Amino acid sequence: MRLARNLFAIFGVLCLLAIGYGAARLAPILATFDPGAPRVYAEFGQRLLATGDPGMAMMWSVPVEDGLAAEEVVDSLKSLAVSNNLLFVGESPFYQQIEAITGEPYRYVNFLSFCDARVGRQMLEHRNEYSGFMPCRIALVEDAEGGLHLYSMNLDLLIHGGTPLPTELEQSATRVRDIIWSIMQGAAVGEF
Repeated sequence: MRLARNLFAIFGVLCLLAIGYGAARLAPILATFDPGAPRVYAEFGQRLLATGDPGMAMMWSVPVEDGLAAEEVVDSLKSLAVSNNLLFVGESPFYQQIEAITGEPYRYVNFLSFCDARVGRQMLEHRNEYSGFMPCRIALVEDAEGGLHLYSMNLDLLIHGGTPLPTELEQSATRVRDIIWSIMQGAAVGEF
């Protein structure tokens, strides 16, 4: 019994030392992160734990109001984007590609791309790797039951997940993030 207690005590001390060492190593690094990083990672972690899926944890999802046709939602997205000074820069009707390859009908899946070239330039001037976030994409997807949903990447990890962005870039990226969310909300109910 005494041996087991001593082994557990040694194990406990080693665990505390490991935690202390890890905290001492991480604290200076984490101190350089954006003040919003803990909130962003906590929200991501909650979604990840709830779903078990990192893709679901990273994405915004907005159900489309029943009765709206896919074409109406696409027209709404384009109209709302233009009215918010985002360029519509492309559309990839994925379902048509699947149908062309398989010869079988496929549910509606369409990727729409939007861009604010000035913000894109700011992002590229900051880091070339940010090109992977461009252009902003919104997917319009028909589920197995025929309902439509809008999906887009939550840009909070980009904006607040590491060291602070330059102030002007943070403001611009936040504005684009807010516009993307706003047009998804509006298009989901058929606004123009």
